Amino acid sequence: MRSQKWISGLLAVFMAVSATACSSGGGVSSSSATASPAAVSSGSSVPASSATLRIAWWGSQTRHDATLKVLDAYTKKTGVKFEAEYMPFDGYFTKLNTLIASNDVYDIFQVGSNFTTYLNQIEPLDSYISDGTIDTSDIAEGYLKTTTYNDKIYGISLGVNTYGFAYDPALFKKAGLSEPTENWTWADFEKDCIAIKQKLNIFGSSKIDDWVPGVSASIPQYNAKENVFTADGKALDYTEDKPVADYLALKQRLVKAGAYPNLGETSEIKDIEGDYLVTGDAAMTWVASNQFISLSKAANRPLKLATVPRITADGSMGMTVTSSQMFSMSNACKNKTDAAKFMSYFVNDIDANKILMGERGVPINAKVRTALEEKQTDAEKEVYQFVDTVGKNSEIAVILDPPQISQIKDLYTRLHNQVVTNTLDADKAAAQFRSGAEELLKKGS
Repeated sequence: MRSQKWISGLLAVFMAVSATACSSGGGVSSSSATASPAAVSSGSSVPASSATLRIAWWGSQTRHDATLKVLDAYTKKTGVKFEAEYMPFDGYFTKLNTLIASNDVYDIFQVGSNFTTYLNQIEPLDSYISDGTIDTSDIAEGYLKTTTYNDKIYGISLGVNTYGFAYDPALFKKAGLSEPTENWTWADFEKDCIAIKQKLNIFGSSKIDDWVPGVSASIPQYNAKENVFTADGKALDYTEDKPVADYLALKQRLVKAGAYPNLGETSEIKDIEGDYLVTGDAAMTWVASNQFISLSKAANRPLKLATVPRITADGSMGMTVTSSQMFSMSNACKNKTDAAKFMSYFVNDIDANKILMGERGVPINAKVRTALEEKQTDAEKEVYQFVDTVGKNSEIAVILDPPQISQIKDLYTRLHNQVVTNTLDADKAAAQFRSGAEELLKKGS
């Protein structure tokens, strides 16, 4: 196994502290309240400022509402104003890329594990951390590593998370099925999806983000010593096409059986509120752990979380915990110190995080995690326990995406779509994915 040293420290945090909860929603807004300076709840004094910061993120309506409240609170404390833009995940990076091309990017913007794509636009935060502008005294080194590339820190993680399936236990019971276990398999998943379709006439699962279960988790599930990419991100790191081909064939069978929505049906899902699990038209859906809170609120009924199915019950889970999203600072920002202070506030201030309630993932500040335990709902407890379960069972190292990740994922999606529409054989698609990904990586090296 290629586990990095910091992983053990990261998992120790999860084991020592029960810690919660990327997707869709709505609109554009700006916040411009002004106020006198005040002390943040972490005890540090924030001086008054007349700066205005442009900030953007994607997410659900729950995230939008909470984030806007935190921006308003910060404005009242410091005088810093915000021009905020927020939108569903679909379209967010299209807008971001357009602004970058026109040299008009936000001062602070949310990115994920694809942050390496934007290195030329991001201000490294190392100097702001070393001089204390960004306080990391209550943040374990492992959490900083999740946003580090080539020994530079390119953002502050807004929470750590992992992936799995949210499911409705009542629908499983109605279909006469046992609930998923920690060591369930892809064969179990397929059997359950088909049984749910046959007995309840709904989809077994709603829309899946196929990259994770079909590639990044599937490959180490077959061989825990392999990953999609090498640690330096310059080459592929797996030797057989079978993991990718088997998943594509599984999806093809499920779509054909009507147990999984076809491409037209998945395209109708615009946000969490429209997910087929929420509407009662599916018994499961793919979810990032930090999405579970919004998903549960939208469904308005008890849901549970299940780990990603394995190839064999005693095999590797193929999963680990990663940064869910991060705030990065533009290197074109004219108020860098103000931006850095706000980023520090966002992850460290207890009152702010009582508003955010870990919606972007398990908070990285130890004191914040402890404070949030007092107000946790059942759904939030489910997320903390789920992340802890995956963290303690993780057998793989965190490998950051290469700069070409968007193009590589687009290639995979095109091939996946050809397979599920029966225009391409799964084995051929897996081979084409390998050769195409290798070519893209070579062009960028």
